[in-house]
Amino acid sequence: MKKVSLGSRTFDAVNIFVMLLIMIAILYPILNIIATSVSSARYISSGSVSVWPKGFNVEAYTTVFKDPFIFKGYLNSIIYAVGSTGLMLLFTSLMAYPLTVQTFVGKKFLTIFLMITMFFGGGLIPTYLLMRSMHMLDTLWVMILPGAIGAYNVFLFRTFFHNIPAELKESALIDGANDLVVLFKIVLPLSKALLATFALFGLVGSWNSWFEALVYLQDQDKYPLQMVLRNYLFTLDTNAIAGRVGAGNVAINQPGDSLDPQAVRMSVIIITMFPIMCIYPFFQKHFTKGVLVGSIKG
Repeated sequence: MKKVSLGSRTFDAVNIFVMLLIMIAILYPILNIIATSVSSARYISSGSVSVWPKGFNVEAYTTVFKDPFIFKGYLNSIIYAVGSTGLMLLFTSLMAYPLTVQTFVGKKFLTIFLMITMFFGGGLIPTYLLMRSMHMLDTLWVMILPGAIGAYNVFLFRTFFHNIPAELKESALIDGANDLVVLFKIVLPLSKALLATFALFGLVGSWNSWFEALVYLQDQDKYPLQMVLRNYLFTLDTNAIAGRVGAGNVAINQPGDSLDPQAVRMSVIIITMFPIMCIYPFFQKHFTKGVLVGSIKG
């Protein structure tokens, strides 16, 4: 067996120690949120809940699920996330593929144009005015279309497509296939790691976004789940809970009660996080390979 040097063992020990610290820093807040969401109000108000629930109670979840805006937010977030991610993958692939074709006339112009957009942006006010002039304010399209094309994504897709053997494309073209057939029948099926990685990034980014909804949406029925979460975190009180769930008079922080505003907030956070936590394992097998997109390959 190969003898491991002292420096290598020291490095491994330090690396493991640092990884454990990072893991604890990540897991502790999550466990605290879960414990708070299922603890009784008297333990929460006294600050005695850490990573283990005390006085197990799911009243916060039953209260939150009575709020119709939770389900509307879920539906809207799914529509926005799936729609924006699907269009991003489609349009980015359609723009990146021509940049890998040597005979494409506009390749240099498009490359320069995309690079300019990476360094210069119009800002919030011009973007808002653009959305208004296109009559997209307070519509679902304002949450889907603006992120359909990103210059950085296009360059990463182009780099990945360049690494696909050119002989596969040439043989398909010789057999009579056009560029669309080559893209959808050859290039994209060989780019599953790329598509899975950017699908995960797109889904997570869209699911967690709330600022665009705050700026562009006025109808609460179109709010994504993150906006519902924001309302719970910043505007929640006794009357707000009663009004949202239609529960009449809700007693909070009273002796012997079973509902605490902090528990309600934490339960909404868990409900918001749950779908992404379920989706990630299905992308895990492609993620490690996909994150190497754009690296130097020999």
